[in-house]
Amino acid sequence: MKIVAAKLHRVRLPLVHEFRTSSHGKSLLDHILVELTDESGAVGWGEIASPSDPYYAPETVETCWLLGERYLVPAILGKEWERPEEVPQFWAKVRGNQFAKSGLDVAGWVLWATSNDVPLAAALGGSRSEVVAGVSLGIEPTIDDLLTEVERHLAAGYPRVKLKIAPGWDVEPVRAVRAAYPELDLHVDANGIYTAEHSSQLKALDEFGLTMIEQPFAPRDLLAHARLQQQISTPICLDESVETVDDLKIALSLDALRILNIKISRMGGLTAARAAHDLAHQAGIPVWCGGMHEFGIGRAANVALSSLPGFTLPSDVSASAKYYAQDVITPPVVATQGVVQVPTTAGLGHDVDTDFIRQNVVATIELTS
Repeated sequence: MKIVAAKLHRVRLPLVHEFRTSSHGKSLLDHILVELTDESGAVGWGEIASPSDPYYAPETVETCWLLGERYLVPAILGKEWERPEEVPQFWAKVRGNQFAKSGLDVAGWVLWATSNDVPLAAALGGSRSEVVAGVSLGIEPTIDDLLTEVERHLAAGYPRVKLKIAPGWDVEPVRAVRAAYPELDLHVDANGIYTAEHSSQLKALDEFGLTMIEQPFAPRDLLAHARLQQQISTPICLDESVETVDDLKIALSLDALRILNIKISRMGGLTAARAAHDLAHQAGIPVWCGGMHEFGIGRAANVALSSLPGFTLPSDVSASAKYYAQDVITPPVVATQGVVQVPTTAGLGHDVDTDFIRQNVVATIELTS
């Protein structure tokens, strides 16, 4: 295969409900949609789901746009390849910038799957026909508001709820949700905001029977995660700490995690995400697929990845409608009683709504070989 043209589309969509984490809030999102075309005219779509601000990760929409235009797209234009796993080799000299790389890597996988008339999940080696979805709920103004959101999503059939936490918004909201729903599959996510000074709050969460405490400490502070795991029975899940397979190897050697959140964007694409899944599965570490509020293209890639056998916990592949009034794919991702069907048609498994993209595009650039 040979990619002869690429377009980057910066698209802006409003969220149906403002989302707040320990670092920031957001009511709309700009993501970069990647459109790759090969010499036969086949098209593969990917999504750069980078946050707009450098709080979750160092990258922003602007840095991803720059990397895509100046380095990543030129690296792949006109190059011959047979399998999508080969594509990241073309930009191997570029360090970091995982979100930017992810959009092109996913587009390469979708292009290959489309051209070979196989579903994306099958191309990855997935074996599931459906994926159990969970929801992630942000920090709300009050505990009553949080309970309202939990009730709304449980009524929609979602079996797992993740709560964002931060110092001052942790033990009491968790206590309230657990009291209201004693049997709920519940876990919390700190996005790395805690330090050793907050150990007492984190240890206090151990009494609530949580499925996991996700990323309590800063990404590189694996020793703190390992120490906390020795002191509590609740499994520690790592997210931001694992950007590469080598990061995962170090975390495993330190016993710094018992569960892994795999995000396609954070790990630079489907190629690396699948490799992390394989390593964790071999080590007996359960995994689940985290989300970055992806539009439909990235969300469909998450569903495909979640069909792999090691994804034994509910993933953040909730329905498009949880976040967007209208999505960039048709049909949108739908969850029925918390379950999403894995597409069986070739490629992404959804049609990309190019008219809707044009209506919401902020900027587009085209590069050719």
